[in-house]
Amino acid sequence: MKSKRPFPYFNIETKTQPATDNIFHPAPAEFVDLLMSVIRKKGVEDHVIIQSFDFRTLKYLHVYYPAIKTAMLIEDTDKRDLDDQLKDLGFTPTIYSPAYALLNDSLVERCHQLKMKVIPWTVNDKTSIDQLRTMGVDGIITDYPDLFKQ
Repeated sequence: MKSKRPFPYFNIETKTQPATDNIFHPAPAEFVDLLMSVIRKKGVEDHVIIQSFDFRTLKYLHVYYPAIKTAMLIEDTDKRDLDDQLKDLGFTPTIYSPAYALLNDSLVERCHQLKMKVIPWTVNDKTSIDQLRTMGVDGIITDYPDLFKQ
């Protein structure tokens, strides 16, 4: 029996950083190529989003796998503005995904003007979820999806 639910999206984070290249994980090019070989083997390219704080993996994806959706993760300690973050990345990703406390109405509006979806992380209280929904975010990363039922 087939499920009536839509096929899921897989949100995969590359947890890499320069200091641990070739110690705890391969360098970005090898890491992404290995990841993409599995994604292609499974035939889920259209249902994958690759997210990372490490812009190196996102840049490599953009050049060698341009059809793959990307999400630029932003730490709450990142003091750069959106334009500087995008300049450092070198392209406009599919999704802007900052720590939720960084968001405000004008930032959400600016991302939407640039055709980026906004999906903040990690929102674990109902009040913040409601505030972000009012701002117009496109999704929310949470550890407690049951908060959406309340």
